[in-house]
Amino acid sequence: MFDLLQIDTLQKAVAMPAAAEKISLWSLLEKGGWIMYPLYLLLIAAIFVFIERLLAIRKASRIDPNFMNIIRDNIVTGNVTAARSLAKNTNNPVARMIDKGIQRIGKPIDAIEKSMENVGKLEMYNMEKNLSILSLIAGIAPMFGFLGTIIGMIQLFYGIASSGQFTLNDIAGGIYVKMITSGTGLIIGLLAYIGHNALTTQIDKTANKMESASAEFIDILQEPTR
Repeated sequence: MFDLLQIDTLQKAVAMPAAAEKISLWSLLEKGGWIMYPLYLLLIAAIFVFIERLLAIRKASRIDPNFMNIIRDNIVTGNVTAARSLAKNTNNPVARMIDKGIQRIGKPIDAIEKSMENVGKLEMYNMEKNLSILSLIAGIAPMFGFLGTIIGMIQLFYGIASSGQFTLNDIAGGIYVKMITSGTGLIIGLLAYIGHNALTTQIDKTANKMESASAEFIDILQEPTR
């Protein structure tokens, strides 16, 4: 009976410190070593690029629902100057594309479409600018994390081989610490990937608006003037 009580007391004494031991997220990240600093830089770059592109794309996608109606009315009534003034003073990709089309009025439809298409491609390029950075971060952040884990594992097993002394706790503790960089890299890569796809979706929506406005403008040009 006494032996059983002794064993139970020892088990509780061992379990209590383990249960009481807690570690903050920041302290956990600090254990990742120097490789965490490049990962922090990648995270900051991803956040900066995402916010900057999100604001720019949202600004580009803001289009007055009545814009094309006003353009139609002005062109059909022969008031091309007013249509040009409206398009020129409206700051979004659709307006700049329509402005180029208005400048080409009087030329063949194919030439007008080609000019507007060129402007549309330039606007798409401007919206997609720096998106490649997010794509790059999504690819290299997990690789940086994995590199940190490999370096840490090499150091761990080199230390074990050099000292010749190790315990299961030492190995388990060393492995979980080295896995921190891999986990952080995967999370950063995932966030960058999600951000890239979210921005691409917004750009596609704006591109659809541009295509719709271009087709509508060509239809306007083929309507009889009043």
